[in-house]
Amino acid sequence: MINSRYVTEIGYLSLNHVGEELCGDHIEVTSKDESTKILVLADGLGSGVKANILSTLTSKMLSSMIAGDISIKECIRCIANTLPVCKVRNVAYSTFTIIKIQDNKYVDIYNFDNPTPFMIRDGKVMDLSYSSTLIDDKTIYHAKIEANLYDTFILMSDGVKYAGVGETLNFGWDMPQIKSFIGQLYRKEYSSKALATELATQCNRLYNSRPGDDTTVAVVRIRERQQVNLLIGPPTNKEDDNEMLSLFFAKEGIHIVSGGTTGNLVASYLNKPLILQTEYLDKDVPPTASIEGVDLVTEGVITINKVLEYANNYLDSNDLYLTWFYKIDGASQIAKYLFEQATDINFFVGCAINNAHQGEDTGINFSTKMHLIDELAKKLKLMNKNVRVTYF
Repeated sequence: MINSRYVTEIGYLSLNHVGEELCGDHIEVTSKDESTKILVLADGLGSGVKANILSTLTSKMLSSMIAGDISIKECIRCIANTLPVCKVRNVAYSTFTIIKIQDNKYVDIYNFDNPTPFMIRDGKVMDLSYSSTLIDDKTIYHAKIEANLYDTFILMSDGVKYAGVGETLNFGWDMPQIKSFIGQLYRKEYSSKALATELATQCNRLYNSRPGDDTTVAVVRIRERQQVNLLIGPPTNKEDDNEMLSLFFAKEGIHIVSGGTTGNLVASYLNKPLILQTEYLDKDVPPTASIEGVDLVTEGVITINKVLEYANNYLDSNDLYLTWFYKIDGASQIAKYLFEQATDINFFVGCAINNAHQGEDTGINFSTKMHLIDELAKKLKLMNKNVRVTYF
């Protein structure tokens, strides 16, 4: 039976081979049902377009077949008979790693020719116990384990293992070095995406920002659910104020209030003072405020727009990660709550028109706020967050 207090969190990041627009690695994530998550990391032969086609086909086909309960033996044979053959090397070739997690507990890993996945348990790096089987001349390694809370699984393409070859290292870094790096870096508070980003960033450093191979890191872990609630804007009808605010504060978890008018409304509802900050911690983000009983109070549209900028980058190269992760301005704090801590997010959106935004020179209007929330919700769903938006 699925443990509803836990969730399987997935994060990954890829680096393209220098000079290539397309990555030769591909990750596909799918869900067989509410209780089962499947991730496939495929590494196509070579780099560029051909490798991208091989890895994309491999990952999509494998994830669909595994979700359909097709045996690994049949999956391998289907892949071998389907992949296009490289005319130059006369092979159809893509390595792969599959991880399937059921009920946030039961883990199966299948690995073919990628670096061997390992795990972190109780803050310590551990090897998994693998059995091997030969399927059509391919040796497939299989590990099966019952996961505990915060167990973390590290998957990678061989671009990680060979990082630095010809640049900063003669032969790349070996698996003991990789495990040592991730073991020293690991913190329970870090999200899967944060760990994947840190490892991929270190690979890029070793490559001197000129990756000699497509490089992908995927991190999968079991974590507790964390709810974050964000309120922005007063409701269209004044008589709905108490209903919106009572529903907002009835939710468990973190409470964020965005917008000056909204902040005043909340302060009045809680009968607590709104304390304004005057220092700009980031020249592009207005200062925050504070209200007793609220975790974070920020300005509205400008701050949320910055959060959306960070969300777009998070889903792409994530090279702004260190920009917001260690900063404490309003946008950076919201980004940490939504991207790193939250598994479930509730937006409470008041649809009243703010007269202060109706001037010709502000560039801010009602449709701007609605668009920002809509786009941010879409990006958060792409991060595999459970998102609910309620309008008032």
